[in-house]
Amino acid sequence: MGRRSDRRRVLRLRAGATSSRGDSLAVEEPMEIRVGGRQVAVTMRTPGDDFELATGFLVSEGMLTAARDVVAVRYCASGRPDRTYNQVDVTVAAHVAVPDDARRLFVSSACGVCGKDSLDQVRTSARWSVADDPARVSSTLLAGLPDRLRAGQAVFERTGGLHAAGLFTANGDLLCLREDVGRHNAVDKVVGWALAADRLPLRGCILQVSGRLSFELVQKAWMAGVPVLSAVSAPSTLAVDLAVEAGMTVAGFVRDGGMNIYAGAERVDVPVADDRSA
Repeated sequence: MGRRSDRRRVLRLRAGATSSRGDSLAVEEPMEIRVGGRQVAVTMRTPGDDFELATGFLVSEGMLTAARDVVAVRYCASGRPDRTYNQVDVTVAAHVAVPDDARRLFVSSACGVCGKDSLDQVRTSARWSVADDPARVSSTLLAGLPDRLRAGQAVFERTGGLHAAGLFTANGDLLCLREDVGRHNAVDKVVGWALAADRLPLRGCILQVSGRLSFELVQKAWMAGVPVLSAVSAPSTLAVDLAVEAGMTVAGFVRDGGMNIYAGAERVDVPVADDRSA
């Protein structure tokens, strides 16, 4: 629900010339995530795929692991329909443990949530091992994923202001693509899609993201059981450390036909060079 882009009047300056024109901006609005009526987080996001965002976030928090964990998801405001579509309440099944000390978080669109608590949590809450995932991927296939991701970014084409996350098979088939003003939200939306489709863990899959790779994106990939994570920009040291600990493959600077493999290089098949100089 809600608009993903909005037209605004801007003053445009180009080579000494000025003009007044309309420009499309990516929408950023707060969304409150509740579980059984209790607030657990507020995130700044681009409207759209909100139910996936909410449930995907709860997968990252270690609360949900399968479609049967969710009874219902709805927009709400103190029990009444939410006309702003900025409050989402998730009703979980009776067998799902909701911690009494569940964190109440504010999640910005810039950095999401990370730190010592998150690091300790992912180590203790990750339900699936990715280290034993036998997936193998071609470096040539990996190199082509950013272009395929960009080609599917409909709102980015209008605004230039959204990140994206795309889930691919090891053969390069696109399973799901989501956009959001926040990198972490785009990933949560993909994970929420996978939860609803009962596809967790995402064994044998590649998660391609725009922008840089932070600790939290590796965390979310691990919590969803993703063995291969690829980004068009650089990873952080903590992101690489967590990937090594998890046994995950991480590729960065995947663009212009090249890449750096920071962890799990054994999963990436590299073409043998044809050296004709001898």
